Amino acid sequence: MDKNTAVLALIRQRKERHALPRALYSDPDVYRQDLEQIWHKEWIFAGHTFELEKPGQYLTLQIGDYPIAVVRGGDGQVRAFHNACRHRGSKVCTESSGKVAKLVCPYHKWTFDLDGKLLFAGNMGPEFNAADYGLKPAHCQVVNSYIYVCVADQAPDFTRFRDAVSPFITPHNLDDCKVAFESNLVERGNWKLVFENNRECYHCDGTHPELLNSFVENLSVAGVGGEEDPELVAHWNRCEAAGLPSRLVMDEAGQFRMTRIPLSAGAVSYTMDGKPAVAGRLDRSGEADIGALLYFNYPSTWNHFLGDHALSFRVLPQGPNETLVTTKWLVPKDAKEGIDYDIERLTKVWIATNDQDRRLVENSQAGVSSPAYEPGPYSSIAENGVCQFVDWYCATMTDRLAD
Repeated sequence: MDKNTAVLALIRQRKERHALPRALYSDPDVYRQDLEQIWHKEWIFAGHTFELEKPGQYLTLQIGDYPIAVVRGGDGQVRAFHNACRHRGSKVCTESSGKVAKLVCPYHKWTFDLDGKLLFAGNMGPEFNAADYGLKPAHCQVVNSYIYVCVADQAPDFTRFRDAVSPFITPHNLDDCKVAFESNLVERGNWKLVFENNRECYHCDGTHPELLNSFVENLSVAGVGGEEDPELVAHWNRCEAAGLPSRLVMDEAGQFRMTRIPLSAGAVSYTMDGKPAVAGRLDRSGEADIGALLYFNYPSTWNHFLGDHALSFRVLPQGPNETLVTTKWLVPKDAKEGIDYDIERLTKVWIATNDQDRRLVENSQAGVSSPAYEPGPYSSIAENGVCQFVDWYCATMTDRLAD
């Protein structure tokens, strides 16, 4: 049995509305197929355009096997390149972010323009044609400051997602934002466990006291929708009357979802007291209580938008049992630290929540790696969101492995 067939057989072992079999969380062959069938084929969230405000600014990330550099060009365009010199493959951009006049390989000083063209390669002789050795581009798309990258030869359609998500994000004016704080947390768990944990709040009561000062999961939007409760509908009506799209929009395949939910009574932000963490607003709706706009896009990101700030989360697998979770707190560009916001107050809830989730994921990884582990059933009340994610994963992998 070849490896594709073996992984497909494992996926087909999964019982409906149950967790995945053990090997799908830990086996190196499964991880290899996750990379090849999902991470190397889908649009992956890289960062925000306002992190690359000036020409020469760049950020880097690792998408499975592919090191990528995203660069603001001299013409203002944001481009993505495979971060491997065309000489002997060294990384050209070696830091997580920076600013340069040109892209210079640290190994032999081959020098590339910000649009990827090779400008200089010493000692290569008269027969060498620099035009043949520019940096290899990767697909790059931008929607409301979100930079997405795809390393596939042919990228999937981006328009459907752009058209769905942009009306929700546009009122939050992210193009006028900055990163107030960034957290990078390595979780010793499979990337699917990280996303499963994110997609349910069944665990929240016993784990997230800081978050529950303001956040209330709405079960009617946690999965694929269901009966809408009157409080949610009233919240949608009020926000939409103020010009903020709010009603649930979900991709037919289940890959992305956007919706707005109310926070707990009296809370308007993710803070210990529920009060704003930042002076001023992202939106100009005039509606004081807009709750939280939530959007996810598998496999790499979930996001929260409040009235005063927003959070973007990026998930990147680093191995079968290791995942990097990057969180960025976004505030208005003109907000001043120490005057308009305090970093500890702004970040306290989600720094605590992320670390609590890390421990949950790592405990789960230890448990599902046991030979005694058997997949259990999902709650039909509280785990429709995690079931929806696992359904998407199984359907996507089955379609691609069965081809």
